[in-house]
Amino acid sequence: MRLWPLIVLCFSFGFVPKGNCADTQRLESETAVTIKEFLQTDPGLKAFFSRAHGYAVFPKVAKGGLILGGAYGEGLVFVNRKLVGTSRLKQLTLGFQIGGQTYSQIVFFKTADAFKRFTKGELEFGAQASAVALDAGAGTNVDYENGVSVFTMAQGGLMYEAALAGQVFTYRAIH
Repeated sequence: MRLWPLIVLCFSFGFVPKGNCADTQRLESETAVTIKEFLQTDPGLKAFFSRAHGYAVFPKVAKGGLILGGAYGEGLVFVNRKLVGTSRLKQLTLGFQIGGQTYSQIVFFKTADAFKRFTKGELEFGAQASAVALDAGAGTNVDYENGVSVFTMAQGGLMYEAALAGQVFTYRAIH
């Protein structure tokens, strides 16, 4: 019974378990804002949203490093514009780097096969993969590579980097 005061104290200071309803609602709201910002920056992305089999939206990815670095973000996954799951993005970097930054990222899946690779954890981006830094008109000049297209948009911070990076994703379906 000594745990009850500790539990009440934790909840009163805002310490709540991950994955609760408030977290999901917050992530849904941030995802809607992120999509709107991407479309305002480049209306050409409408074609990706309408033609893609699915997409994963990571509203905020935090990245930092000093020689060894990493990044982490949580997002929502959609198929045919319907929410079907959640995802986590993890990245490890090695090389010359110093600083920290936050950015948003959207991963588009052209086909059901590309989406299936993502849901099974088989989609990884290595040093050869590149994301398109979003600016006006970028969406009209980019195509899919291996059924996937990635767009990023800087939010804040400053990072100098010449490093090898690898991104991995985990996926959890919403039932």
